[in-house]
Amino acid sequence: MHHGFYDAGEAASMSDHRRAQIRMIEESLAFAAVPDDTEKKPKSVVDVGCGIGGSSRYLANKYGAQCYGITLSPVQAKRGNALAAEQGLSDKFVSELARVAAPGARIIIVTWCHRNLEPSEESLKPDELNLLKRICDAYYLPDWCSPSDYVKIAESLSLEDIRTADWSENVAPFWPAVIKSALTWKGLTSLLRSGWKTIRGAMVMPLMIEGYKKGLIKFTIITCRKPETTR
Repeated sequence: MHHGFYDAGEAASMSDHRRAQIRMIEESLAFAAVPDDTEKKPKSVVDVGCGIGGSSRYLANKYGAQCYGITLSPVQAKRGNALAAEQGLSDKFVSELARVAAPGARIIIVTWCHRNLEPSEESLKPDELNLLKRICDAYYLPDWCSPSDYVKIAESLSLEDIRTADWSENVAPFWPAVIKSALTWKGLTSLLRSGWKTIRGAMVMPLMIEGYKKGLIKFTIITCRKPETTR
């Protein structure tokens, strides 16, 4: 959810970053129909993958809610993701969200996915898998899954009101804008101070753009609701 949301075809400037990131949060809440009124607005929020907590702070201020942020250090992520990938992370992740969510709670997942497979395909093409692996190695990510995989998992957990949308075009300006920002004197200085791991991540940004352009990488929102009562 830390990407920026833009109108399709909009050219992004470096000054748009903050506004676009706030818009991403608001668009996600609107898509999931999260209420704003005093009686129904969220009173407790869990932000999984909160980074340095920007979205968590925004949600806490917006709703006056208790907001819990969960993140991992790069070292933890490298080990944890390696194990999780072997054990089926996507299933376990969504299952855990469903377990800890209160009855009637709304679940929102905003994430990178790979494209849905065609009916005749059993897996992605070798060059596509190689591109995703290079991105995973740089960002400490587990194996990718498709939007339809998330839907199947949600259905298997008896979650309700499952909806998805492809926001790839709306975030397409984000990565080029980030690269432009990184190439400024301030950006380069910040990168050098951050160390090799951050530099390596920055060097992979063009691969994200390549994946978007090829239609391999999809930026997807998935939302669903935990039933009020267990059936």
